[in-house]
Amino acid sequence: MYTIKELNEKYDLELGKVISEIKKKKAKLVLLQFPDGLKIYATSVVDFLESNTKNTEFLIWFGTCFGACDTPTGLEDIKPKVDLVVQFGHSEMMPSYTNP
Repeated sequence: MYTIKELNEKYDLELGKVISEIKKKKAKLVLLQFPDGLKIYATSVVDFLESNTKNTEFLIWFGTCFGACDTPTGLEDIKPKVDLVVQFGHSEMMPSYTNP
């Protein structure tokens, strides 16, 4: 099993921000989506998030993930309703530029 320590040595998934967002939204059911290269860490991420949140359940999306616009379909059929979708491994949608 891959550990959070190994994950943190290679990537910064900003798990602190994820925990803050879960608490802010009072999310009870959270769907986590990973690109293929990070799926090996999915259960370790869930374990970490569960240990840092209360009353929150997590689902792992093991379908494809080819980019920020590749969101899971059929979520409206999941009962209870998914409160938050967290997509890992993608850069920001729009780069920021500064004028010289």
